[in-house]
Amino acid sequence: MQLRHVRYFVATADAGSVSAAAARVHVTQPALSRQLRLLEQDLGVALFDRSAGRLALSRTGRALLPAARDLLASADALQRRAAFHAGGGLERVTIAAPTVTLTDIVSPFVATMSSDDPVVDVLQGDGRTTAELLRSGADLAIGTQRPPAPLSSRPLAVLPVWAYVSAADPWAERDRVSLADLLTRPLVVVPPAFAAREALDTAVAARGASYSGIVEAANGTIAQALAASGRGVAVVSDDPRFDLRPVAVDLDGERLSVRLVAAWDPRSAAAAPLERLARRLGSWVAERYGPASPR
Repeated sequence: MQLRHVRYFVATADAGSVSAAAARVHVTQPALSRQLRLLEQDLGVALFDRSAGRLALSRTGRALLPAARDLLASADALQRRAAFHAGGGLERVTIAAPTVTLTDIVSPFVATMSSDDPVVDVLQGDGRTTAELLRSGADLAIGTQRPPAPLSSRPLAVLPVWAYVSAADPWAERDRVSLADLLTRPLVVVPPAFAAREALDTAVAARGASYSGIVEAANGTIAQALAASGRGVAVVSDDPRFDLRPVAVDLDGERLSVRLVAAWDPRSAAAAPLERLARRLGSWVAERYGPASPR
């Protein structure tokens, strides 16, 4: 069964005669009659009653006409959606990122999007590279590492890793504390798969230092809760919770921070809108968290 034959069937039913339908679909009357016969052969039913020298829908033809209209409508919708995607359009987009990034960056950003923007799905990407996240099905991946060619990426944000203390802590009124001083305190940290922990471990190892004592929490929220209960200083990149005070960690004049990049596949038909989405997200992060460079 060919789709154009179904179109000829609907056109003939609407026009009321083969001659009128032939003019509508721009074929000759004999050619249209042959196409209708072929459709009837394919379906194994008579769609028209040809008795008394006139053409009228048969009982079966009337029963099948709504389904034929639905089929044509679905085909037209498929063509429109295919053209939309071929032109780089996006109806849905999957963003993969570490849990903290999804909570503190992606989710608030999605709340600012409009109904004209694509619907956003998310994937948790703790401990995985941007390239791995893209291979797992993400359209846009956020992480700390630029992916290898031919994948594309752009800087997204530089976010501080904070030392969170209670309001009663001696450091509560300080803007920053040195890494050396930080390591004299009991620390509440997140697992090694988290970007904040990776940044802290890297800084400690680079200076040949060591921890005086750590408590590992499942995530940044629990880490801050433990800090609020007096278990130590929480070292995370999350937004503040539980009335804790954020103190920057000084690394010889720079701040301990996490550098985020957004990555996508430039071979995708949606590469251009994905890059625009990454730029929008970067601009939003800059407005929310300040300049994308450590102070």
